[in-house]
Formats: sequence, C-alpha cells, structure tokens
Amino acid sequence: MEHSKVMTAGEAISKFLNDGDCIALGGFSTNRRAYGLVREIIRQGKKNLYLEGGPSGGDIDMLIGAGCVRSMIIGYIANAGYSMVCRRFRDAVENNRILFDDYSMDVQTIAFHAAALGFSYAPVKNMLGSDLVEKWGIPEEERRKHEKLPDKKFVLQDDPFQPGNTLCLVPAPKIDVACIHVQKASPDGTVRIEGPKFQDMDIGIAARHTIISCEELVSNEEIRRDPEFNAFPALCVDAVVPMRRGAHPSQCFNYYDYDSRFLWEYDRVSRTQVDFDGFIQEYVFDCPTHEDYLNKFATAHLLNLTVDREFGYVRGLKRSRQAALGK
Repeated sequence: MEHSKVMTAGEAISKFLNDGDCIALGGFSTNRRAYGLVREIIRQGKKNLYLEGGPSGGDIDMLIGAGCVRSMIIGYIANAGYSMVCRRFRDAVENNRILFDDYSMDVQTIAFHAAALGFSYAPVKNMLGSDLVEKWGIPEEERRKHEKLPDKKFVLQDDPFQPGNTLCLVPAPKIDVACIHVQKASPDGTVRIEGPKFQDMDIGIAARHTIISCEELVSNEEIRRDPEFNAFPALCVDAVVPMRRGAHPSQCFNYYDYDSRFLWEYDRVSRTQVDFDGFIQEYVFDCPTHEDYLNKFATAHLLNLTVDREFGYVRGLKRSRQAALGK
C-alpha cells in the first residue's frame, strides 16, 4: 500500500517549515500563488524567514507585514494590475526592517533552475551593463553573518571558453521549503499544473521539502493515466494539502479568476501597518482554517469568479478599482 502524503495545512507547515528557513513560493505575482499556505505560516508565527521571491506578489507582502521575514531576494513584487510595488515590502525596505537584494526576473529564474540541477551557481550575462551588477542591497560583510545567504551577490569572471567575454556567476539558492499551489495532486505527491508553470517545477525539485496545496485531490491511478501532463514526480513532494480556492485572491488557471475587489481592498489596507494588522487579524487569525477564511466571502461572490472553461477566464470580470468596489 502506497504511503499517503495528505495533510492539513497546519500539519504540513508545522512539520516542514522552521524559523530561519529559506523558503520559495510558487506562482507569478497574481497567478496561482500559495495564499492558503502563506496564511498558515502567519498563523503559526514563523519568524526570520529568508525568502526567495522571483516574481512575487501580495502573499509575500503579507509575510513581510506580519513580521515573518528576515531577508528578501526578489526580481519583482507587486499585485500586478492592482498596485505598484507592494506596500508592506516597500515600507520594510525603506525603514531597514528586512535585508533586501534583487536580481532581474530572468536571472532569478535561471538561478532556480541551477538549484534544481544541483549546481551551486549559474553563469549569466543578463545583468551585465546594468546597475544591478554594481549595487548590492546586502553588502558582503552583512551576508557573512547569515548562514542562509551566499557570501557574494555574484562573481564576475572571464569566460574560460571564450576569453575576453565576461560572465556573471550568480549563486543558486539553497531552498529549505517550497510552497506551491497547483490544480491537481495525488496522495502519493504526484503534481499536475495546468497552464503556465513559471518557476514552480524548479523550486519544487530544488527544495529540501516541498509542500503542495491543490484544488483537487485525485487518485494515484487517475493522475498516472496521462503522465505527460504531470509537472514533477512524487519523490519531490513531502506534503499534499487539499485546499479548494487555495490561491485566492490570485487567479488559478482553469478554476477561478482574480478577485479584483479583494486585491483593490488589500492595496488600500496595506498602506499603513495599523490597517494591515487589522486585515491580518480578520482574515488570518480570526480564521483558524482555510474553510473559515472562505466562509468570509459570500458564496455568490466566489462563484462569480469561476472561469468559463471555453475561454479560461471570467468574461466581463470587473477589474478596475471603481467597478470592482462598486463605486
């Protein structure tokens, strides 16, 4: 009999994520973000996390605002289409409450792939000629104080195969835990991602522990019928958390669209720490489970976000601030 990796979010986060871990999150900005798992991380009060963000969104902004983050390495962070740079992130950087450094998004994606391949670094040329090469958010002397951070942001080196050409060697992240939301997974940990996969396959393979939340838990037999559609195998996954609408308020391809009203409201409440704290109290601490969180919303509202399978999105979805908020 095959071992089942099915757990609750509380069990998975408690078992596999420790204070001070390096964590990477799946999805892209407002697409298929692991919001349900992030809310559980905040509930459990995890601290001093070293985040590898890639194309980040409001879920990571929530972790920063809730005081869970020690260091942030990103290429981008915004609820794209709904806000500019995420507000709790910006406030924390401007007031030196977190360590912060950035790469370009393509470079960070390459670094994730290097990590999945087991390499310690990736040679790139993408950042050469930009001030990302010359400006370090976290200086080398500070980096040496943190086991989870590489000593250098990068190393410039002459190309051994084409002398005279310069390469930028960027460190591959050493990910302790990856949290990824997907459409389907099976009890043994086989994962199926529909639509864009972003960096998820790489961080899922690279991480020491990978936690998957899924819209649908399907049988091992069913998910194996079409193995060519599966993203990565069971051996890479430690926990499977059934969590319908676990990416809300972000979009989940083939299932539901963005919750524009909620994302605009988050843009408003995240402008100050006081309002943000009230938001976290209402939508995280006052909701002990994911089902409690979903019960905060009218059934009709959530159903209106369900995609039209013919188009893959909600036709006529109100995305502007005025329309979404009914103003």
